[in-house]
Amino acid sequence: MPETEAPLDFIREIVSKDLESGKHASPVTRFPPEPNGYLHIGHAKAICLVFGVAEEFGGKCFLRMDDTNPEKEEAHYAEAIQRDIQWLGFQWDGEVRHTSDYYSTLHDWAIHLIREGKAYIDEQSAEEMRANRGSLTEPGRNSPFRGRPQEENLERFEQMRAGELEEGTCVLRAKIDMASPNLNLRDPALYRILKKAHPRTGNEWCIYPMYDFAHGQSDAIEGITHSLCSLEFENHRPLYDWFVENLPVPNKPRQIEFSRLNLTGTVMSKRKLLRLVEDSVVDGWDDPRMPTLSGLRRRGFTPASIRDFIARAGVTKTAQTMDLRLLQHCLRQDLEHSAERRMAVLRPLKVVLTDYPEDRTEEIELPNHAGREELGKRKIPFSREFYIEQSDFLEDAPKKFFRLTPGKEVKLRYAYVIKCEEVVKDQDGNIVELRCTHDPETRHGLPKDRKVKGILHWVPAKESIECEVRIYDELFTVENPDGEDDFMSVLNSESLERVRARCEPSLLDAAPEERFQFERNGYFVVDMDSKKGVPIFNRSVSLKDSFSKK
Repeated sequence: MPETEAPLDFIREIVSKDLESGKHASPVTRFPPEPNGYLHIGHAKAICLVFGVAEEFGGKCFLRMDDTNPEKEEAHYAEAIQRDIQWLGFQWDGEVRHTSDYYSTLHDWAIHLIREGKAYIDEQSAEEMRANRGSLTEPGRNSPFRGRPQEENLERFEQMRAGELEEGTCVLRAKIDMASPNLNLRDPALYRILKKAHPRTGNEWCIYPMYDFAHGQSDAIEGITHSLCSLEFENHRPLYDWFVENLPVPNKPRQIEFSRLNLTGTVMSKRKLLRLVEDSVVDGWDDPRMPTLSGLRRRGFTPASIRDFIARAGVTKTAQTMDLRLLQHCLRQDLEHSAERRMAVLRPLKVVLTDYPEDRTEEIELPNHAGREELGKRKIPFSREFYIEQSDFLEDAPKKFFRLTPGKEVKLRYAYVIKCEEVVKDQDGNIVELRCTHDPETRHGLPKDRKVKGILHWVPAKESIECEVRIYDELFTVENPDGEDDFMSVLNSESLERVRARCEPSLLDAAPEERFQFERNGYFVVDMDSKKGVPIFNRSVSLKDSFSKK
């Protein structure tokens, strides 16, 4: 599938002008996720942007784990982040970087600010600091510790570093302006005491830099030319600029903000996604109902379809909520061309051809893709017993029901015209079998004067494989669950249905992540839990493209 080309958005225009002017020889960008959760579709926009800009303009893009909070960070999150980026089709330059690689430098720069009289140790309680911070309409009040002597601040900071002080007793704050209209400049915290082992540095540190202090300085250390951030960091830019101006940094990155990408019908907050996982609403971060890249991958989405979706969304500075149906449309566009066709019956109803020889079996040859001869063909056995979908038969059908009904004919896909002669029911009145006859002359098509409107897919009864099919729907019942008082109150209790289906024998050894179109049923992917001989298929998306009709 040819992907939608990304237009020259405002960020690419800035980069292009910087290169034309000679300000930079080539761009250096970075993707700096916090390893405290899995990446989601919103992160895909940032990934495609930062890696795309570097690739398009002959530059480099680094991957840096912003690991400044050991309370929430775990190694398996970092591993998942790397896996998802590579699956999406991108590769970072060099080794994976970590903010923790720069802890010593950041510590030295904190001391530099203390010696310059631009940072101090504040021993107010957290409640007192919040109360003295002020509001959008009222200035903050200076801490009583703001004027403490430089040597006392250095001594106190060393005590923090040595583990001699307890958590919550003090923090290191920048001395900027408690009356600033930008609350981020009201003496922000730079370091706090946190006596927790770090996934990479162990117990080497018991003080950790705050995100705002570490983030921009890490960019400076790495020589980032264009620090591309989501829009919520726009108000933080003056603080990052203050750090750059007041520290001996080797490089001055330019921060540029763009809008985050949101998706209808889901939540994107890591906190909310974590709650879904911890409350067992879903089966992990990679549950196919989750908007995580791992979940979308397990659902059957392709890297190409996600990149196409991101390109269609574009890069803007305005709030952006994209329709889930557009993402599904992009997947259909990709799989229509690439996915081989197969037949599977999700809710089987047995059919017996009473006039077909009991000892006869013939092979039906089918194309793997009617529009792509290079994908070859396959064979399926046909005999007197097979399965069709329960929904393809109605005993008392309306006039425009063009499937099977008593006394009427339909054509089996790639096989014969059949006619229903008898309906067999169990003692409870449920239909358990149809007895039909067939027209031997219709094996390879219909005569010109013969008209049969209905065409049904089928699988052989004896040779077909029993499989599990998971039918996924949206996880929430509203388009904007974030707009609810409690997003958990609008969960869709029918977001997953498991059915025991029958599929053609060629699917017996299908490998995880292989994708197929089940004719008339939608696009499906082999789940990672699938085992040889016991396939499991997840429905990625239905065949009907509702997006284009809205």
